[in-house]
Amino acid sequence: MACTPAAQSREATTVGRLIQAWRHARKKSQLALSLQAGISARHLGFVEVGRANPSREMVLLLAGALDVPLRERNGLLLAAGYAPIYRETKLGAPEMEHAGKALQLILEHQEPYPAVVMDRHWNMLTSNAGALRLFGQLIALPSGGPPANILRLMFDPEGLRPWVANWESVAEALIQRVHREALGGIPDAATVSLLEEVLAYPGVPKRWRSPDLLSVPKPCLAVEFRKGSLAMDLFSTVTTLGTPLDVTLQELRIECFFPANEQTAESVHALKRGKPKNGPLTN
Repeated sequence: MACTPAAQSREATTVGRLIQAWRHARKKSQLALSLQAGISARHLGFVEVGRANPSREMVLLLAGALDVPLRERNGLLLAAGYAPIYRETKLGAPEMEHAGKALQLILEHQEPYPAVVMDRHWNMLTSNAGALRLFGQLIALPSGGPPANILRLMFDPEGLRPWVANWESVAEALIQRVHREALGGIPDAATVSLLEEVLAYPGVPKRWRSPDLLSVPKPCLAVEFRKGSLAMDLFSTVTTLGTPLDVTLQELRIECFFPANEQTAESVHALKRGKPKNGPLTN
């Protein structure tokens, strides 16, 4: 006798539900995913409802076809009863020496323009001297404590927010990015909590809570800083490390700022005073 949808739902294994959730997040049908993975749609359906237990290789095959982030691939393996295979290494660990040098070179080559390195929760792990000079002109940067968080700095009335002339467009673009980038489409609990926190700040439009109500994103994020005689118009790009095999490296984001006009370029060069070492930003 055929199972009813309700019975199938009760029988569905954790890994099957997770695979199905990622398939929905990627807007793929069972047929499309099965063709991409080279398996039958019938077998995929059995995996999703718990009538078939996927092998370790099958879990990795489907995760690859769905472009699931490495952290979440480990979660899929655990849910299926297998050990995780992707490491999460501290950025300062000896085995991350080459990655650290690469980040250092990127930051140094961006000088005198600002650049910061962030983790998946928008915490700024390190920066170049250009970022320290610019942000130091706008807000106090205390030493020690947890790393500064770019979302909190941009939304907090006591952070960078008062000094961003086009704050509403910048803030909306950041919220769009959170919705779009959060773990490849499925936000984790920490990201959801951070999003709720910044959306609760005064003056934040309620419509930003829904990705469908946000404005069409622009190709580049333009930021206009204004404070006293300081006036800088910048735009930013975000870079990720290609084909990483470590959770930490995959989740790094390198945001580089560039002058939007010649006046800003001249102001950045004029602001340069000495060459402080790259270091963390804290709040």
